[in-house]
Amino acid sequence: MIDGSAAHGHLRPATPADVPAIMKLERENPTAAHWTHQRYDAIFLPNAEHQPRRFAWVVEQQAQPETIQHIVGFLVAHQIDREWELENILVAASSQRRGLGTLLMAGFIAQVRAQGGTDIFLEVRESNQSARALYHKMGFEESDLRSNYYASPSENAVICRLEIP
Repeated sequence: MIDGSAAHGHLRPATPADVPAIMKLERENPTAAHWTHQRYDAIFLPNAEHQPRRFAWVVEQQAQPETIQHIVGFLVAHQIDREWELENILVAASSQRRGLGTLLMAGFIAQVRAQGGTDIFLEVRESNQSARALYHKMGFEESDLRSNYYASPSENAVICRLEIP
């Protein structure tokens, strides 16, 4: 179980009940990876033998003056053998620059390490300087470029990798 906090954020494993809030967040960000409801639901299905194992985490913050926690960020990754791919990560624009992306990434890296993972890789839009800075801060190295990897808008992807000691 992953647990942590930053700037009044709380990190926890996602549940199927979180899918609508996750989808709302990603729909509010035009450059985010937009998945179908079925693709998010599939994260929580029992793992078939030859399918990658997927995990999702959310970060919540308390809404003022309410005491209800609201999801303000999420991360989705999958495991193949001892290698992991970060598939989707997002922190709401109104909650950025508060350490929540770092909280999500630190929890993810700790989970990979605890499960004996050897490395993590990801693709990020070439223009997404804030995400690239976060990944650099977390120890990722930029290793390659994929031309026109993204659509809407078309853009190159920078491939990043982190070796887990």
